[in-house]
Amino acid sequence: MTPRPLLAALLALTVVGGVLDAVSYLGLGHVFTANMTGNVVILGFSATGAAGFSAPASSLALAGFLFGALLGGRFGTAMAGRSRRLWLGGALAAEALLTGVAAGLVAGVPGGEGRRFTVITVLAVAMGVRVATVRALAVPDMMTTILTRVLTGIAADSRLAGGSDTRLGRRVGSVLAMALGATAGGWLLLHHGPVWPLALASCCVALLAAGCLAAGTGRTPGTGPRTGRGVRRARRRG
Repeated sequence: MTPRPLLAALLALTVVGGVLDAVSYLGLGHVFTANMTGNVVILGFSATGAAGFSAPASSLALAGFLFGALLGGRFGTAMAGRSRRLWLGGALAAEALLTGVAAGLVAGVPGGEGRRFTVITVLAVAMGVRVATVRALAVPDMMTTILTRVLTGIAADSRLAGGSDTRLGRRVGSVLAMALGATAGGWLLLHHGPVWPLALASCCVALLAAGCLAAGTGRTPGTGPRTGRGVRRARRRG
C-alpha cells in the first residue's frame, strides 16, 4: 500500500504539472515541457507546414527532457539503498531550483527567441528529472504529467466494464489535480504573466522537497529507489 503522504505529494506535483503545461503551451508558443507525446505530435504538425508551431522549440523540449531524465536516472542509481525520502527530496529540490531559474529568466532577461528557448529547455530538464524519479517510484496511476493511462483505467476497470473500480479515488484525483493546475496556471498567466505561475510552482515543489528531506534521516528497509526490474514488477501489478 502506498503511504498517504506520498500520494498527497504526487497529487500536488500533478497540480504543478498542470500549471507548467499551461505556462509552456500558452506562454511559450504552443510547446510542452512535461508532455513529450504532445511535442512529438507537434513536430509532425510542423513537418506539414502547419502554422503556429515551432519545430525548434519542441525539439529543444524533447532534448531537455531526455537530458533531465538521464540526470534523474543517474541520481536514482546513486541513491539506491538510501532513504526514499532523501532521494525524492533531492530530485524535487532540483526541480524547484530549475523552475525558479526559469522564473528568474522570464523576470530578468529581455524577451526574445533566445530567452524563450532557454526557458523551454530549463523547464524540460526539470520535468525530465521529475518524471524519471516518479517512474522509479512506480506508484500506479500517479505519473503527475500524463493522464492517458489513468483515464483508461477509470473506464476499463469500472463496474460497467465488469471491473471493481480499483484505485478510482486516486485516478479521479489525478485528473482533477491536473485540471486544477492547468486552470490556475492559465489564469495566472493570462492575468499576471508567466513569472507568477512559475514562481509559485517553484515554491510549491520546494516545500515538498523540504518536507521529504526533513523526514528523510535514516533509512527504512525497502524504501530506496527501485531497480528497473522492480519498476517493471510494480507496473505489472498496477
